[in-house]
Amino acid sequence: MDIVLDAIDRRILRELQKDSTIPIAELAQLVGLSQTPCWKRIKRLTDAEIITKRVALLDRSKLDLGLAVFVSVRTNRHDQEWLDAFAGAAASMPEVVEFYRLSGDTDYLMKVLVRDIAAYDAFYKRLIAAVPLSDVSSAFAMEQIKSTTAVPV
Repeated sequence: MDIVLDAIDRRILRELQKDSTIPIAELAQLVGLSQTPCWKRIKRLTDAEIITKRVALLDRSKLDLGLAVFVSVRTNRHDQEWLDAFAGAAASMPEVVEFYRLSGDTDYLMKVLVRDIAAYDAFYKRLIAAVPLSDVSSAFAMEQIKSTTAVPV
């Protein structure tokens, strides 16, 4: 279902991206609506799958997942059977928090969160055992400069 977003819809989305637990009364006041019309707009945005989930964001450093690794993968296989196997393997590995198919020299890019180099090495061994890969290279994040889940609305 395609819907046209107006300024109030966009304000609702920006506020919910800041804090999805905001009480409806407070959200309605922030966007200039009463509670029922605000709730109906949220329902419409959810039904249209513009709002896809409401989640808790966790501090990975407090969960001992301080090492972010960007894993670039190249392959000689580009058939659906191989992709299904690779995507399934990546989906089954909880360390993989983002996974993209790219254009250019790198075929796939994964963002992996682990405790340390030893944990990454264990992940790497599981990854290369899962499907045949031509080249795997890893870049370790030295510093996180910006991180957001907010989509520009």
